Amino acid sequence: MKKTLGKLLTLSAILLMAGCSSDQQTNSSSTNTVKESTSKTEQTTTASTAASSDATSGASAQEYTDPAEMKDTYDVVIVGAGGAGMAAALSAKEAGANPVILEKMPIAGGNTLKSSAGMNASETKFQDAQGIKDSNDKFYEESLAGGGGTNDPQLLRYLVDHSAAAIDWLDSMDITLDNLTTTGGMSVKRTHRPTDGSAVGEYLVDGLLRNVHENEIPLFVNSDVVKINEADGTVNGVQVKVDGKEKTIAAKAVIVTTGGFGANMDMIEQYKPELKGYVTTNQEGSTGDGIKMIEALGGQTVDMDQIQIHPTVDQTKSLLITEAVRGEGAILVNQAGKRFFNEMETRDKVSAAIIDLPEKSAWLVFDAGVKERVKAIDFYEKSGLVKSADTIEALAKEIDMPEADLKATLDTWNKAVADKDDAQFGRTTGMDNDLSKAPYYAIAIAPGIHHTMGGVKINTETQVIGEGDKAIPALYAAGEVTGGIHGNNRIGGNAVADIIIFGRQAGTQAAKYAVK
Repeated sequence: MKKTLGKLLTLSAILLMAGCSSDQQTNSSSTNTVKESTSKTEQTTTASTAASSDATSGASAQEYTDPAEMKDTYDVVIVGAGGAGMAAALSAKEAGANPVILEKMPIAGGNTLKSSAGMNASETKFQDAQGIKDSNDKFYEESLAGGGGTNDPQLLRYLVDHSAAAIDWLDSMDITLDNLTTTGGMSVKRTHRPTDGSAVGEYLVDGLLRNVHENEIPLFVNSDVVKINEADGTVNGVQVKVDGKEKTIAAKAVIVTTGGFGANMDMIEQYKPELKGYVTTNQEGSTGDGIKMIEALGGQTVDMDQIQIHPTVDQTKSLLITEAVRGEGAILVNQAGKRFFNEMETRDKVSAAIIDLPEKSAWLVFDAGVKERVKAIDFYEKSGLVKSADTIEALAKEIDMPEADLKATLDTWNKAVADKDDAQFGRTTGMDNDLSKAPYYAIAIAPGIHHTMGGVKINTETQVIGEGDKAIPALYAAGEVTGGIHGNNRIGGNAVADIIIFGRQAGTQAAKYAVK
């Protein structure tokens, strides 16, 4: 089919604030542009400007399939074009199926675009090359402990045991995550980032999109799936609204990768009323559509009241300040200029400690060394969130803090780093470098809604579980739309692992079902 030129879509900049998650579904200083596919393809592309990220004010061009090319039937329909959806599409294509991706928003990426910290994985070739000793068992135990022991053990085991293979799979597609750091609750460096240390989101989305195009997989935006169709208990397609008109698409299997409901405040308040009034780091499309459609088919949900708040969120623009800032050495101080908690504890505990402060907010304090190692800080600075000064005393004055107290706090911390002993709060990670390189910086933060850990119940084959604990035939789900993997608290870096690992599995299993 010959190519025709679609219309140009231009988006206003959307501030992308999540970490990985949400370190959600959800950006790097990469300014790579998704390459235009030069292979023969049925895809007619339109272009749009990708949203500005929490790590870059630049935009990446994205190409999409012309709506006129939408067919009436595909082997596998994938609902949602975030990281999980694109991973599923690529894996389905690898397995011999003919997939399509339908995305309701004007751009692909979802919360994945906003992911900042990186992707957790154990026993990887990049860890081995850097002499980092890790194991799948250790990754499992630390994630289980982080989730309060409530994680689905089979799903979590699948995630950790397939994490290194997922890193290799990405690397095989020129999506290389070989820069390692640490997130809260992890004892070793297993959070994989792009080579330059930038946030993972935009880099990952750019790379996945490039491969989607190269594999001639149609990706339609502004295509809102409003219903999953079924006959005699077996899913057989979807209803999608395009250009104000509803269209039926038949499919042999459907994969739902629509993300969570972190931007749906009615649902947030329904399941966790105490979060009313909190800012959210989620992109506006995270409204729980996939969960609702699956529930309408009798699909089960789990852990719907487990909603994570992230401790370090700018309250003026709802921008998440990546956990990598702390992982590379930053500390948290209260308005009195003193540390008050182990900064590298799990997100739930750090958030609770901040909320317990009289001011219910805190400051991230770091030096030029941290800024050099975490590229996302450049974007925070351009966004006007970063205070700076040439000395600690001058920084204290800038943020209305007792100068002597902040200076004493930094001196104590730097000695703890030198001694490898945080006698105050027992921190053991993110201590490779002290805070002694001028200038010095501070960012005001407080907790914000970040990741919905509850969602659709699946098994390790990503089949959606319905009534009687039986799988709904031909229906699969992956990513933040699902529940159970993270328990009652998600570890930073595990969301990107979740979307890639289970996205791959969903694509493979759906294709196996569709082309059997």
